[in-house]
Amino acid sequence: MTVRAFRVFGTVQGVGFRPFVYRTADALGLDGWVANVDGHVEGEVAGDPRAIDEFAARLGTGAPPLARVRRVALSSGRTTPGKGFRVRRSAPGPARTAAREVPPDAAICDTCLRELYDPTDRRYHYPFINCTDCGPRATIIEGLPYDRLRTTMHRFPLCPDCAAEYADPADRRFHAEPVACPACGPRIAWDELRGADALRAAAKAVVGGGIVALKGLGGYQLVCDATDSGVVSALRFRKHRPSKPFAVMVRDIGTAARLARVNDTERAVLTSPARPVVLLAARRRQPIAPEVAPGVPRTGLFLPTTGLHHLLLDAVGRPLVVTSGNLSDEPIAVDDAEAFGTLTRVADGFLTHDRPIRARYDDSVVRIEGRQRITVRRARGLAPAPLPLPARIPLAGIGAQLKHTFTLAGDGRAYPGPHTGDLSGAAAYDAFRRSYADLKRLTGIEPAVLAHDLHPGYLSTQWAREQPLPRLAVQHHHAHVAATAAEHKVSGPFIGVAYDGLGLGDDRTLWGGEILLADLSGYRRVGRFATAPQPGGDAAVRHPSRTALGHLLDAEPLGTPRPSLDLVRRFTERLDPSEAAVVRAMVARRVNCPRASSAGRLFDTVAALLGLADSVGYEGEAAVRLEAVAGMAHAVPLAHRIVRAEGLWVYDSSSTLADLLERQASGEPVRDLAAAFHLTLARVTADLVARAVEGSAFGGGAPHTVCLGGGCFVNGRLLTEVRRRIRSQGLRVLVGHEIPVGDGGISFGQAAVAAARLAKER
Repeated sequence: MTVRAFRVFGTVQGVGFRPFVYRTADALGLDGWVANVDGHVEGEVAGDPRAIDEFAARLGTGAPPLARVRRVALSSGRTTPGKGFRVRRSAPGPARTAAREVPPDAAICDTCLRELYDPTDRRYHYPFINCTDCGPRATIIEGLPYDRLRTTMHRFPLCPDCAAEYADPADRRFHAEPVACPACGPRIAWDELRGADALRAAAKAVVGGGIVALKGLGGYQLVCDATDSGVVSALRFRKHRPSKPFAVMVRDIGTAARLARVNDTERAVLTSPARPVVLLAARRRQPIAPEVAPGVPRTGLFLPTTGLHHLLLDAVGRPLVVTSGNLSDEPIAVDDAEAFGTLTRVADGFLTHDRPIRARYDDSVVRIEGRQRITVRRARGLAPAPLPLPARIPLAGIGAQLKHTFTLAGDGRAYPGPHTGDLSGAAAYDAFRRSYADLKRLTGIEPAVLAHDLHPGYLSTQWAREQPLPRLAVQHHHAHVAATAAEHKVSGPFIGVAYDGLGLGDDRTLWGGEILLADLSGYRRVGRFATAPQPGGDAAVRHPSRTALGHLLDAEPLGTPRPSLDLVRRFTERLDPSEAAVVRAMVARRVNCPRASSAGRLFDTVAALLGLADSVGYEGEAAVRLEAVAGMAHAVPLAHRIVRAEGLWVYDSSSTLADLLERQASGEPVRDLAAAFHLTLARVTADLVARAVEGSAFGGGAPHTVCLGGGCFVNGRLLTEVRRRIRSQGLRVLVGHEIPVGDGGISFGQAAVAAARLAKER
């Protein structure tokens, strides 16, 4: 008889891996044991050598759906196991051998869903039904190794029936740590009501036009009838969210297909265990209130995550707005006292429960372009699943300011933390610090180096500077394109195209439309957009008309005549006279008018010139409206020039804006002009990339890979046109899929840059 010890690394805790090991060993007639130890799984097997070889092979290839096996290691066994195979009680290992992988939450599986609606099942209509293939994970884990006693479920002792399932190797709830039932598990509540009565009361409130605060997996959610314009408008007013689209939860994929066009890729993502919000092309005739996504042809739809969501949707019988339980720009509420304090002014009632939420996870948001997923927000269901990153020294990317995330890295993996939001207020700042401490403790990664943004005003930068650790400053746009390169394992030189709102450049000016010749450790700026003033500084983000007037009055002089005074006058006549006068004075005196080479602000400018957005409720709204109007319309591109200035190729946007205004004055439709701008920007990008490749001498030859990054590439029309034109040059074009293309991906890029620089120094 042969005895072998085994260790399995990866996402192997909280995913039904020990039961899988048990069943595999039992089927092969092997004796031994298995246990969770620290952040991995280990054990011993004894039996026929060929059966042991087959056992080891199956560990890597036949793992449960939620598992991700990274490595299986076999060694000589230390003891001779007794007869049979068993699951041992878990215990922390004596020393950490690898960073611990925390499994993301998983939406209710089909088997549990069938039980939820089976009147003969003892979990019939039980909101917290789950098994080894689904249910809460990251949001309830208090420590590793993953066992019930180290989750928030330790507050709920198992009843005899659940205990029997938990201990039965033949049961699908064998060692399912969140297992529970109506007799022993969490309960929902609505004021003094419990269980089914509480659910009926909440449903009645929604049907009656009310707003309900519902305690979800990773935090509170605000829920209302998505077909009722009045209540959706009320939610906007109370939440201080005037125009940003809301997500809508629907009962099943059939309902989603009736509300929006859903292709095969979108269908697969919608029904995946992550259950993200998917931005879909809305159908013209459907019952969703226009106030859900004003002026936007896409609706963010997602399917129920939990049994509670399913039951509420059934009771209400219509699609539901399900949005973050917070006030605008604040983190999602997770603590009950916090929720009641914050959301009382928003919600008409609270559907809560008594299972504590250990970690804050908002809903993930994605978009499908072609057959590829573009991640807008990486949160519940996706984070903190690790991604490969060659970081041997433990480190952290601390992120930027907007759409904030952080990333921990070590042992060749990176662990992007959950979406925090805009890191500007005290609540978001505190949420970041708590999430950082929690994920650091769970993964066991203790960073030796911190990578942060160049901008000294970012709270993330200020926090990093307060820590007693070595630091590396990473330029914002280098981090954007490095995130894409690192996700796709590009280690050599590449062309980086970074289009976003604003980021501080290494020359201490504001960048945002950048062409970089780069690798992961460094870069050289080879191209950019022309600069223009941002009247009011940060306030210009909310007032595209100010940015537009700044472009018209004082764009960087590159040899192109500015638009005629008559065309400028026509635009300013649409504006409030006093505001226009103030902006003119600010620009003339160059008071609080920082200049920026920003692609995002150019989108804002064009939207304002076309009358689509003089002011907006959230960053990027003007660009969203511009994309919506453009659709896939064909158009003749606008005039454009690329000039050489101070050693860089510079896109002279004044020529484009002048042509836009002239064609507008001649009566060309707004739709055609919006499409023309997208086509123009794609041509400009391809031209800038071609010049960068032609003149490159970075890393021993011209690169043939182009990495796109920055929030502008959430724009599907821009992304499609840019990829098509660059590919026609014979170049490989990459964009982030797992990592957000916007500022939510900055921390991963910072970690990648830091890892590469540290490796280069060794």
